[in-house]
Amino acid sequence: MAATRILLADDHPIVRQGFARIIERDAAFEVVAEAGDGEEALAQIQALAPEIAVLDIAMPGRNGLEVVKAVRANKLPVKAVFLTMYRDREYFDEAIALGAKGYLLKDCAVADLLACLKAVERGEFYISPALSGYLLPHSQNENASNPSPCDRLTPTETAVLKLIADKKTSKEIADTLCISYRTVQNHRTNMCRKLELSGHNSLLHFAIDHRDEL
Repeated sequence: MAATRILLADDHPIVRQGFARIIERDAAFEVVAEAGDGEEALAQIQALAPEIAVLDIAMPGRNGLEVVKAVRANKLPVKAVFLTMYRDREYFDEAIALGAKGYLLKDCAVADLLACLKAVERGEFYISPALSGYLLPHSQNENASNPSPCDRLTPTETAVLKLIADKKTSKEIADTLCISYRTVQNHRTNMCRKLELSGHNSLLHFAIDHRDEL
């Protein structure tokens, strides 16, 4: 079975080379190209069509988010994994809206990178465990004694629910998050179970009512 082809983009050569060595410890993955800025990363994605692009969010030229916007505009099928130094919910929310498959804190990437790539290869979403508590809905952080029902949801379910609140169809959500229609429907079913909702439009009404908590 051919190795999954990886593009690795980070503007710090030593960091980039370290990540490349970690990835290539596993024969299931092959780093086919490295890039030091966003323009080079986009050019390599267009030229080599890797299956996964591991992108630093903060790069010169185009940042990682801008690279993925261009990738989506050109309908390139690469899956995006973001690296970041920052525990910034705004970046996280934008990454999810762009269909990111992984979101890693750089400080933890040595431990998390291969686990993330394996999860992405299986069609799953991966977030650094060190970030998952920090990026829970705001309401939990603000009032732990009165948790929101949204706290029961995974990061991917939260991303789907936000798009439902924007009145996106399941097909539009699938296209935005680069997942299958069936996966969106499974997320809908799981959310209704977790949130104890029933009825055709109950999830839509819940999403709109709790939009500020997502």
